[in-house]
Amino acid sequence: MGFVSLLAVASTPVVEVLLLALLGAYLASPRCGLLAPSARADINRVVYAVFTPALLLASLASTVTLQDALSWWFMPVNIGIVFFAGGVLGWLAVLILRPPPHLRGLVVASCSAANFGNLLLIVIPAVCREDGNPFGGDCTGRGLSYASFSMALGGLYIWTHTNSVMKRSSEVCRRMVADQEAEAAEAHDHSKDSVSVTVTVSVRPEEKGKQEEDEPSCLSPLPSSSSNQHHTAALAPLLSSGKMTSSDSLWAKLKQGAHQIAKELMAPPTVGAVLGFTVGTVPWLRSAFIGDSAPLRVVQDSLKLLGDGTIPCVILILGGNLTKGLRKTTMSRWVIAAIVCVRYMILPVVGIVVVRTARELGFLPPDPLYQYVLMLQFALPPAMSISTMAQLYDVAQEECSVVFLWTYLVAALALTAWSTVFMSILAPA
Repeated sequence: MGFVSLLAVASTPVVEVLLLALLGAYLASPRCGLLAPSARADINRVVYAVFTPALLLASLASTVTLQDALSWWFMPVNIGIVFFAGGVLGWLAVLILRPPPHLRGLVVASCSAANFGNLLLIVIPAVCREDGNPFGGDCTGRGLSYASFSMALGGLYIWTHTNSVMKRSSEVCRRMVADQEAEAAEAHDHSKDSVSVTVTVSVRPEEKGKQEEDEPSCLSPLPSSSSNQHHTAALAPLLSSGKMTSSDSLWAKLKQGAHQIAKELMAPPTVGAVLGFTVGTVPWLRSAFIGDSAPLRVVQDSLKLLGDGTIPCVILILGGNLTKGLRKTTMSRWVIAAIVCVRYMILPVVGIVVVRTARELGFLPPDPLYQYVLMLQFALPPAMSISTMAQLYDVAQEECSVVFLWTYLVAALALTAWSTVFMSILAPA
């Protein structure tokens, strides 16, 4: 399989994402005006509460059996390693580059959460159709099963770990906004006591609206005098389990941690993934919902129909936010470069080491396609669901669109190069 053919295969899903994002940008532009901010927020809530749970439930129930779950046990471990390694590297990038507080959760999320679903569903069957691939017969059927399992497991990780990171980033940001407002009010009171002449400046309503529109979704960069004091306080909650003080008892900490975990597990996408895994692995439930002769097949078909709307809606919202992000983003080019470096230079090397080590230890089935999917999980662009979370929690929406624009542009060449490397490693001697 030549480099040019592989480039066409790897760039196809990326081009599809960019085309839909351009459509979303046009729909959100003043010329069209169909995707106003309120409309994007409403669609995003539907994606979170309906489309994403349906997608995870339908894909897991139809593709994963109990035997598959047992034989593919290393895939959830592999995805966990992707999240851990990417999260640590993203955390280091935040410590070194010190982006504004409202962007720190986005940086960690973009480095750790990958697009484990729709890209694999497009890339793997296309690779299997090419002559000379090293994966043998029935490549497409096995590849779709691996990709669907990867999408469901990735969704479970994303809607627990990444959702928690983005939510805490929003909470930290809002606490810092409240602190700054309190400091400003106190300074204003002192100035009123010391100044006897008050000057009033009137602002026209349209100018006020323009100023509010130009503000970032949560918080502007802090003044240099206070940035060092706030930096550690704003970063720590992204990797911890909540607000804790030294005076809290161990029991109170355990209760708060358990409550936080239970709250994350009750998110609609997580519930959909758990239900789908249950239906797929319990034989009598699977026979009731899955198959041409299943009595409740219409329920599975309806869920699949709902789930098919997830990716288009997410990409359209992403494109709509992009129109605003290109004008007013506070994302540094060095932060974007750090995310690209983590996703396409460091993590793929980590993936090669992890998969080859697991293979030497006998943890993996002998199927080279399975091992190829595991390696490819380390070289994917950021997860589309991050955009959903940014819109949901009203934090770093525009910057998220800019990050996705650059990471998906680079993904075409990066996926091609790493796919070639992975297949050369796995090809029989």
